Amino acid sequence: MSEIDFKKLTEFLDSMVEAGIPSVDCIVCRDHKEIYRHMSGTVDIEKKKPVSSDQRYLMFSMTKVMTMTAVLQLVEKGLLSLDDEVGRFLPAYKNVKVKVKQNDPSDGTVKSDVLVTDLKRPMLIKHLLSMQSGLDYNLERGGINRILKEKGKNATTRELVDSFVESPLDFQPGEHFAYSLSHDVVGAVIEVVSGISFGEYLKKNIWEPLGLKDTFFAKPMNDGVERLAQQFTSNEKGEISPMDQSCCYQLSDSYESGGAGLISTTEDYMLLGDALACKGMGKTGVRILNPETVEIMKTNLLCENSMKEIATNMGRTGFGYGCGVQVLLDPKLIGSKAHVGVFGWDGAAGSLVQMDTSTGTSVVYTMHVRSCGMAYGTIHPTIREIVFI
Repeated sequence: MSEIDFKKLTEFLDSMVEAGIPSVDCIVCRDHKEIYRHMSGTVDIEKKKPVSSDQRYLMFSMTKVMTMTAVLQLVEKGLLSLDDEVGRFLPAYKNVKVKVKQNDPSDGTVKSDVLVTDLKRPMLIKHLLSMQSGLDYNLERGGINRILKEKGKNATTRELVDSFVESPLDFQPGEHFAYSLSHDVVGAVIEVVSGISFGEYLKKNIWEPLGLKDTFFAKPMNDGVERLAQQFTSNEKGEISPMDQSCCYQLSDSYESGGAGLISTTEDYMLLGDALACKGMGKTGVRILNPETVEIMKTNLLCENSMKEIATNMGRTGFGYGCGVQVLLDPKLIGSKAHVGVFGWDGAAGSLVQMDTSTGTSVVYTMHVRSCGMAYGTIHPTIREIVFI
């Protein structure tokens, strides 16, 4: 294991602020010890307020790693299996319809009218975890709009998740990869299996055991949250401008999005990253997952079609996808010196968690810029190549 070049990492992070990213924060831990922390930039529109150690961020899809940890705890307890049918817990998912693409024989194009057919096989829990369920990420689907019209801000996680399948799936479960609302469905499954709300489950079984004190679900009706960094967005030219502070994935005040709903801090989230890098053992001495379960999390679940699609559609060449995390399978394919098995995920505002169980090393990086291609194409790969060599 090579020594991490922290000087190089600091210079790189500072260069990102110089390039226009308003603020960056990065923590590296090894075996429960913080071995690096660097913050730079500002977190307000006027560019006068320096980023602080307790800054809050919308975590967006980094929520998924938390959700996957929760569902794998239930797998450990024997309360569900990756091969269980989703319909066992959510009856609405038993008789789902699937779109059939209709090709025009005259020119080979796909017709706009959609035919539907029945499931060839049931949707399984592992299809949700690996984004091979057939769902999409359309927040304007008819079922969601219907429930919100009927229930408004009181619409529950279960009600909204059940409504997802009022629309047909895009493909037969297990046959393709498509980033989707699948992990929101997992949140509802956790509620059914545990008998408590998703948020209560996370608090009782992950947040409190690991010592997280500043992590909670965003609520879209709120104007803002104290210590929440100003959220920015980047356009096609790379120009960065402020945007509203809401999280569109939190569909109602009573909804808890397992895919993108959490607010957290870099320090709080690192407690999870550190625990997973240390094979399920937290800094507090509490084990949240067994080592073999962490291995399940980072085992590639994608079929051949899906492997091609995650590379083509998401730019994740060389990676597989396990339970809500990408897993580095072929470093040489992308010219990487990082270890095989480095795993983690990122969020829509550019944040990142990456972990390596072979060295007990984890990194959490936070920023707050939506639609920032530089985060995924430059920042995340560079951090990986500095930390995991």
